[in-house]
Amino acid sequence: MQLSRKAQRTKTVLVAGGAGFLGSHLCETMLQAGWRVICVDNFLTGRMENIASIADRPDFRLIKQDICRPLELGEPVDGIFNMACAASPPRYQADPVHTTQTCVIGTLNLLDLAARNGARFLQASTSEIYGDPEQHPQKEDYVGHVNCIGPRACYDEGKRTAETLCFDYLRMEKADIRVARIFNTYGPRMDPADGRIVSNLIMQALERRPLTIFGDGLQTRSFCYVSDLVDGLVRLMEVDPNPRQPVNLGNPGEFTILQLAGLVRRMTSTESALKFLPLPQDDPRRRQPDISRAKKLLGWSPKVPLRQGLMRTIGYFAELETAQMIDRRRRIAATVRSASGRLQNLPA
Repeated sequence: MQLSRKAQRTKTVLVAGGAGFLGSHLCETMLQAGWRVICVDNFLTGRMENIASIADRPDFRLIKQDICRPLELGEPVDGIFNMACAASPPRYQADPVHTTQTCVIGTLNLLDLAARNGARFLQASTSEIYGDPEQHPQKEDYVGHVNCIGPRACYDEGKRTAETLCFDYLRMEKADIRVARIFNTYGPRMDPADGRIVSNLIMQALERRPLTIFGDGLQTRSFCYVSDLVDGLVRLMEVDPNPRQPVNLGNPGEFTILQLAGLVRRMTSTESALKFLPLPQDDPRRRQPDISRAKKLLGWSPKVPLRQGLMRTIGYFAELETAQMIDRRRRIAATVRSASGRLQNLPA
């Protein structure tokens, strides 16, 4: 499954969740590599703005559908990326039953599609399968520390079950599957209202609001820029032979939330105060990937340092904020003009 333009122009890849943050970048990358792309999205968290630049391309097809329903494409596919599922706690906890269904039933539907087409399949799993880890940094052979009845379980356990299905299909030789365990990723096209830590802090800083810190802020995360992550996904999809084991994809640089907040404050030149709130239940205290396997199997490691990636992300959100402000002003002006016209037409 090499991504050479000459060999792959007529081949087709399906990206489930292709209108989302990660999925839309992946769609663009695959188009640039010469693939025909089918984007499947139910738009619960995906946005048309994310795919606006590619929506009219002849080699791009959009299907508005939930993957919890079986897909009937009417054409063959050669590869499937399963990027579907809300990834931020506020979003996946908003409808936990549907989150579990997406991870389990949705993944099963796509695996069946891969089996019918003889397509290579990549599952976007997550570092959340490690739960609140007792091993640090986290290696792929760590089985995790997850509360299976907690408020995060719909996502954590859902993704764990999705991995189970994938490796069962592999062992049964029904599909050629690969599993990527994705750690915190950020960059342009993040939804400013999805509740993730990077988008939260940047938007609060740009709007000069207090920066929300949960707990004491000493919990750690590792932040991978979106272009690095997509490069890792593509490498994992195309690598031969099949690794037959999950692969961590993330930036091993470890930062406390307080360090991240301080960096955002300096880069946005804000004097916003820090607002401390209680730590949510089962929120991991430490998170850092061991990427030795990715380096060995894929020749992959992230290139974009946090400060550089944040600069690009802050720029994106600043432009978004400006555009929204202009749009609000236009709507207000239109309302005022309409009201003025009605007043002028009133009888004396």
